[in-house]
Amino acid sequence: MKIDCRYLTSELYDELQRILSYWSKNTIDDSYGGFLGRIDSGNNAIPFASKGIILNTRILWSFSAASNHLKSKEYLDICNRSYNYLKRFFKDEIYGGVFWKLNHNGKPIDRRKQIYAQSFAIYALSEYYMLTKKEEAKKWAVELFNLIEKHAKDHLNNGYVEAFIEDWSPIEDMRLSEKDLNASKTMNTHLHILESYTRLLHIYDYEELRLALKNLIELIQSKFLNENYNYDLFFDNTWNLQSNIVSYGHDIETAWLVIDAAKALEDPDLINKTEQTAIGVADAFLRNGIDNEGAVMNEKNLQTNILDTDRHWWPQMEALVGLKYVYGLTKDSKYMKASIKIWEFTKNHLLDKKNGEWHFRVDRYGKPYLEEDKVSMWKAPYHNTRACIKMQN
Repeated sequence: MKIDCRYLTSELYDELQRILSYWSKNTIDDSYGGFLGRIDSGNNAIPFASKGIILNTRILWSFSAASNHLKSKEYLDICNRSYNYLKRFFKDEIYGGVFWKLNHNGKPIDRRKQIYAQSFAIYALSEYYMLTKKEEAKKWAVELFNLIEKHAKDHLNNGYVEAFIEDWSPIEDMRLSEKDLNASKTMNTHLHILESYTRLLHIYDYEELRLALKNLIELIQSKFLNENYNYDLFFDNTWNLQSNIVSYGHDIETAWLVIDAAKALEDPDLINKTEQTAIGVADAFLRNGIDNEGAVMNEKNLQTNILDTDRHWWPQMEALVGLKYVYGLTKDSKYMKASIKIWEFTKNHLLDKKNGEWHFRVDRYGKPYLEEDKVSMWKAPYHNTRACIKMQN
């Protein structure tokens, strides 16, 4: 059954414009350069907030990707501002790579080399190069690829080690955030290396990159995907599983990103395998990850059977894209019906109609957590901007 999604496409186009408008009008740091590090749920800037690499690379990616999609130069100044700030303050000119965190005026306060962060820098720089054709941006992206392959690739056990200290020596605490396990190999980091290598391949068709991307697809299929069509999250160095958490947002996000990677390689066998996997993942996602209102729940601990029913903003948007991909493969209307229901929930509960942009999360009753920031290291325009773009393609 064919579903008419024109209204959904139209609404997401309008939402893309609102997101870009919010970030361009509210996040510029006129005092210290770049962008504000934190804005609370009431739209108040937090004085002297630190500035994280994830927020700043995601801003560059989002405005570059939107500009490429819209075929517009309207946000070119913001893209250039973001790129120049990254280059001047986050780039490590001594050891290479990008720092994790700066203080409000651009001084590094956490110099560790999180591989997740290096990946997002590649992702952003590749998109920015596609917009500007600035060769130094492409060169920097390739440098970061080489650093990841040199320092993070585990040539004995395969996969990529999570983090290092400033000079790429081993680090004891590898966690991406306080809620994560201190695991040496994680699905989240491997997923975003794959995402960045996929985008880099569009501007840098290089055999070593192709081999690395193919290896990442095969790792995600063989090491992270389990028999229940969930992706396991945390492993030690020799691939012993360290947790029993299911992250519903990461499941559906991974399903479509791996298809894109296989298509970038133009590998028919990998495309077929990843598409079949995506159908299995989407079916498991619909069975277990959606609540009675049609919203995406956060995660479940299979060991304790505790279900986190909070609805974070980003899994809703990744679900729109993942379910659209599977609808395209199967033409089964259940996937788009679920996608439309997720968007209706998102419109009604996660969009902040008073202060603009989106709430970070709401509880099972749709009440927002007002202690969560509107802008922060982990609250950026990346997931919702990307979904608005992908749903129009």
